[in-house]
Amino acid sequence: MKKTAVIIPARYNSTRLPAKPLLKVNNKPIIQYVYEAAKKSKLASKVIVATDDERIKAAVEEFKGICEMTDKNHKCGSDRIAQVAKSHDDFDYILNLQGDEPQITPDVIDLAIETLIKEDDTDISTLVREIKDINQINNPNCVKCVFDNNFNALYFSRCPIPYQRNENQAPYYAHIGIYGYKKESLIKMTQLPQADIEKQESLEQLRALKNGMKIKVAITNLNPIGIDTIEDYEKFKKLMEN
Repeated sequence: MKKTAVIIPARYNSTRLPAKPLLKVNNKPIIQYVYEAAKKSKLASKVIVATDDERIKAAVEEFKGICEMTDKNHKCGSDRIAQVAKSHDDFDYILNLQGDEPQITPDVIDLAIETLIKEDDTDISTLVREIKDINQINNPNCVKCVFDNNFNALYFSRCPIPYQRNENQAPYYAHIGIYGYKKESLIKMTQLPQADIEKQESLEQLRALKNGMKIKVAITNLNPIGIDTIEDYEKFKKLMEN
């Protein structure tokens, strides 16, 4: 039976909010919220935190989680999880779950895994949610996605896509940063050179599209608070405390 590992990349030196995996809410670090959600997944066989920092490793081990150390020079989370994936021959699928998504839920994790494994020609799976707020549509930190009638991703952009030449003709979808990979697809992608559009938009999934890899999307209603700034952290903290 094919197995899936959830690997959570977590680094200490985030540009916008250093040490964010260790920030606590209700005396629990952010990384623990993510880990515990992943452990409740029905389709995941194992959950591993991949980090380059001993402080994160110590925090994960304190709540009895599994953590593996990785190279400090990785350029992105996919490179980090690929290093861990290569050391585990028993996993056929890898789910990249961001360590700064404390509101992620087990059913959403399972949706991403199920979307990946149900079709043999899918390399990568990911999730989107419909958005109608014009501020989100125009916000470059909210990545948009367009996909075809078979839910294959056509493009991801920080710009509003599709362009609104004629109003209210097509919905907008925001990308949720969770990825399922066939193990061989993950290794292939991380060995490819960065694509021009990837460097332009700072979106590594564009490397996969540029090289003809198939990304399948699924729609969810979940609108998680990703912890990218101190304002995000305060918002999540207030939500949990209330």
